[in-house]
Amino acid sequence: MNSNLFITKISLDKDKIDDYTKYPFNIPIVKNFIELKIDSPVTFLVGENGIGKSTFIEAIAINCKMNPEGGSNNFTLSTKDTHSKLSEYMHVSFYNHPKTRYFLRAESFYNVATTIDNDELNEYYKFESLHECSHGESFIKLIKNRFYDHGLYILDEPEAALSPNRQLTLLCLIDELVKKGSQFIIATHSPILISYRNGKILNLDDNFKEIKYEDTDIYQTYKMYLDNYEHMQDKLFESD
Repeated sequence: MNSNLFITKISLDKDKIDDYTKYPFNIPIVKNFIELKIDSPVTFLVGENGIGKSTFIEAIAINCKMNPEGGSNNFTLSTKDTHSKLSEYMHVSFYNHPKTRYFLRAESFYNVATTIDNDELNEYYKFESLHECSHGESFIKLIKNRFYDHGLYILDEPEAALSPNRQLTLLCLIDELVKKGSQFIIATHSPILISYRNGKILNLDDNFKEIKYEDTDIYQTYKMYLDNYEHMQDKLFESD
């Protein structure tokens, strides 16, 4: 067993689900889900918009006692209760328990940053206001100051706040933390992040089947466009 692993298996208690016509149980990745074994220190969840990446990764975070809007298990902020009930039917199996854990999601980061800015948390985090730097820089600053060795980190589309250069920075930070015994589960659309050589990519469009980097829609779409963007625009913008 890889010593970096904390989460090793995710399962759903499907016997308790009595209505697959209602959200979130009507999502195909939930309806067809059986069991997911985790055997890599970095697991990427990829798939088209609406497939359920954020719903699924949110449920993992909640099941691991992290705040639904982001943060650690010590965060209690709740701007609006919008998370699904999926976590109530999910079971996360641990091989080891992490020294620390954190759920970082792009869509609610403003609220998390505001919470961190209060005196009590800022004393713990020991850095200046996250609101006094750009969205992307605040992401990187948080990771540098709050992500430690032997930690469990769940990230939901972190690239939303990051330029390509900052995505490369994040890639380096992920690698440093993996070498120090940390584990990541990341939902993303970033061709930079999923290129990480020590990661495993799971395709939610194909029921969590492992997929090679070059075979992902993310890689193929970016490559097709960047290799011949003028021709692609001719196709995209052509009129009847």
